Amino acid sequence: MSRHIAFGVILTGTGGPGEHNRWLDPEIPGDASVDIDWYIEQAQLAEAAALDLVFIVDSQFITPDSPPHYLNRLEPLTLLSALAARTSRIGLVGTATTSYNSPFNLARRFASLDLISRGRAGWNVVTSGDGGTAGNYGRDEHYDYATRYARAAEHIEVSQALWDSYEDDAFPRDRASGRFLDPEKLHATGHRGEHFAVAGPLNIERSRQGQPVIFQAGDSEPGRDLGARYADGIFTHAASVEANRAFAADIRRRAAEAGRDPEGLRILPGAKIVVADTDAEARDLELAQHRLSNTFEQALAELGRPFGWHDFRQYDLDAPFPAEALVHAERSFKTQATQITENAVRQGLTLREVVERAAAPHRSPFVGSAQTVADTLEEWFRAGAADGFNIYVSTPSQLRRFIDEVLPILRARGLARTAYEGTTLREHLALPAPENRHTRARREAQVGALAGAV
Repeated sequence: MSRHIAFGVILTGTGGPGEHNRWLDPEIPGDASVDIDWYIEQAQLAEAAALDLVFIVDSQFITPDSPPHYLNRLEPLTLLSALAARTSRIGLVGTATTSYNSPFNLARRFASLDLISRGRAGWNVVTSGDGGTAGNYGRDEHYDYATRYARAAEHIEVSQALWDSYEDDAFPRDRASGRFLDPEKLHATGHRGEHFAVAGPLNIERSRQGQPVIFQAGDSEPGRDLGARYADGIFTHAASVEANRAFAADIRRRAAEAGRDPEGLRILPGAKIVVADTDAEARDLELAQHRLSNTFEQALAELGRPFGWHDFRQYDLDAPFPAEALVHAERSFKTQATQITENAVRQGLTLREVVERAAAPHRSPFVGSAQTVADTLEEWFRAGAADGFNIYVSTPSQLRRFIDEVLPILRARGLARTAYEGTTLREHLALPAPENRHTRARREAQVGALAGAV
């Protein structure tokens, strides 16, 4: 497959973090996050443009202060299975936690999606930053940081082993001989580790792409190590072309140190794209969208999320930022909370100033006329800062403007495909299908035996 800029579309319906009031836009149905027809329409629009994937985010703990999309949304794998039946080429990526799923159950669900979609499934691996999730799964306390990442690594390894339970030719399905299964091509997992014990085998065959594509988005040191060691794709934040180029280089260095091909990973930063007739109009639209999205009070409440949903409304807004609140982040989004706290202490900010900065407009690099947006996307791609982008679109009309106005420019430059070249998500991303480990071991043993005989 030839290499183009990869594009994913993040579908967050009525509005994700920092977008409490997106649903007030008349273009957004108030029930978009639970309306399968809305998702189908967006996925089919993206597929008609030959984009690579749609991405469904998830979490399993809410408070009344959570953004609207989090308060009421469909479960990712159920949703993606429905989309699989109404699309034929676009990749289908969903978030699922390693902290509160067993490897056998989750591996089976993703393998099912992979077969239903004929090789288009992807798994965004998360460890669950919302500490309150523990209470929904019968635990008094969320896993600590180190345990969450240790479980994630083991969970991925077990899942990959389960996905190799059957070799690709395990089912002859020979009616003449009555032979449905070649039992020598079925392999038990037999895993017993620190966090999981799984006998296996998994009772479902591999898809045409071999295994679901694994994505990961952690930016902490353990998160970067996990992604570099196991992921096919890395979701990250687009701060600047320089910052993302450094991030990509760091991930590829870690991948090489883990014995992987550093060019076998796809780096896809999130990109808030706003397109208008002119750069000035696009910036005005970006600002208008931001002003609609959030109030100071909503931003103050949402500030608590990385701190385990600690309530900052109890503090004096004009007193120094309460650095002691960092203790509440120990089993939550620790990296993000630490950055907020350290920055506030270093600059001597009050709580009000921290909230105001969080709620202030953050100018996206990907805002402007179609020409400007296309130029910026190309700059990042050619600079090695990104292999593609996970695009945030505020409204369906903005997705259409990106497709109708920006993509033709990129296609004319040979940077975006005009049609799909393959059928699987791995083919879209120019990633090879992994060989079944048992098939590979048999082949290597045969080669070794022949070499020994010579």
